[in-house]
Amino acid sequence: MHELALIESVVDAVAERLGDERVALVRLAIGELAGVDLEALRFCFEVCTKDTTLAGAELDIRSVEARARCKRCGTEHVPRSLAAPCPCGSFDRELLAGAELRLVEVEVH
Repeated sequence: MHELALIESVVDAVAERLGDERVALVRLAIGELAGVDLEALRFCFEVCTKDTTLAGAELDIRSVEARARCKRCGTEHVPRSLAAPCPCGSFDRELLAGAELRLVEVEVH
């Protein structure tokens, strides 16, 4: 379960940066093609924040729509999956968005 490692990294980074400040909200941006199970991520957040300055904080997850640019025809499109071709049929494309996991914002009390 890589969701546990992802959330541990987020919690550690926030706690290290903010010290003893109580955290009210952690906002993440996660791409649709990032391969992250959002429910598992939420569960891991609850477990990892227990007895920390993040305990009780809200986890807000913003979805980032996938976008790709075809290297053959130059068209930007929304891929259904990493294995889906461009509408022109080419698989040679550059993923522009949708695979990221970013810490966007942290709010403190």
